[in-house]
Amino acid sequence: MLKIITHISRIFVGLLFIYSGFVKLVDPMGTKFKLEEYFSEAVLNLEFLTPYALFFAIVLVVAETVLGIMLLVGYKPKFTVWSLAAITLVFLFLTWYSYTYNKVTDCGCFGDAIKITPKQTFYKNVIFVFLIGILIAGLKYIKAIPSLKIAKLSTYASLLLSFIIIYYVLQHLPIIDFRAYSIGTNISEGMKYQGDGEVPPIHDFMIDTDEGDVLEQMLAKDKAMLVLINTVEKAEEEGFSIVAKVAAEAKSKGYEIYVLTADGMMYDEEELNKFKEKYNLPYTFGSCDGTAIKTVIRANPGIVTVEKGTIVGKWNWTDADEVTF
Repeated sequence: MLKIITHISRIFVGLLFIYSGFVKLVDPMGTKFKLEEYFSEAVLNLEFLTPYALFFAIVLVVAETVLGIMLLVGYKPKFTVWSLAAITLVFLFLTWYSYTYNKVTDCGCFGDAIKITPKQTFYKNVIFVFLIGILIAGLKYIKAIPSLKIAKLSTYASLLLSFIIIYYVLQHLPIIDFRAYSIGTNISEGMKYQGDGEVPPIHDFMIDTDEGDVLEQMLAKDKAMLVLINTVEKAEEEGFSIVAKVAAEAKSKGYEIYVLTADGMMYDEEELNKFKEKYNLPYTFGSCDGTAIKTVIRANPGIVTVEKGTIVGKWNWTDADEVTF
C-alpha cells in the first residue's frame, strides 16, 4: 500500500514542482520582485538581502524545476526528497506569515500564471508537507526510471536547459507572458470591473503629467509608443540612446511617444529637461507606479507599442533593432 501511495505522491509532487518552477523560469524577474517584497521592511525586514534577490530567484526557480524532474526520474531520491521538504517548509512559513499578518497578498508561487491567495497557498503547502512525508516514508520505493544513466542524463539536461532559458529571458523578455499587459491585450478592457467585486486586471496604470492623467488620450491614439523606465538609477544607461533612436523613427512614422517613469525627476523640471536633452527624448513624460511599470515590461528601459488601446508589441532595449512599426 505504501509503495502505491508513494508513487502517486511522487507523480503529483513532481509535476506540481515542475509546473511551479517552469512558470517562474520563463520570468525570473517576477520572482525577484516578489522576493524583494518579502525582504522589505514592511514584511520580513530583511532588506540587506534585497541586492541578492535575483540570485535567490534563479536558485529557487531552477531548484523547483530540476528537483521536480529528479523526483519523477528517481535520481538521487534521498537528496531530492529532503531538498523538496526544505523548500516546502520555507514556502509554508512564508505563506503562513502572509496569511496570518496579511503582508503579501499574492505569494507568487505560480508566478503570474495562476493567482491564488496566501490562505489557499498555505493550505496547499500543508498538503505538500503531508505528501512529502509519504515520500520520506517510502524512499526505498523511489527508483531510477527507466535507468540510472537516463535519470542522471535527464537531470543534467534539465539543469542546463533551465540556465539557458534564464539567460535568454534576462537578456530579452519572458518567453511566455502571463501578465495582464501581454501582447493583444486591450488596456481599456483590462481596466473594467468584471462585476464580481474583484480588482480589474489593470488597475494601477497611468500617465500622470502636469496636465493630469493622459492615459485616455494615449489609448485613443491610432499609434503610440511607450518608453518605460522604472528608475533612471537602476536602468541600463546604454539603453537610453538606443531607445531614443527607435522613438525618433517611430515619431517620423506618426507614432505619439510617451515616456513613463517612476523616477522622482518627473517633479523636478530642471532635472527632467536635462535628461530629455542628454538622451534626446523630447517627448511627453508621465509618472507611473513603479510596480505597474515592472509588470508591463521586464526591461529598464523597455518599449511598448499600442494601437487604439491594444498592446501590439513589447521589446527589451536590447532588442530595439527588432521593433516593428
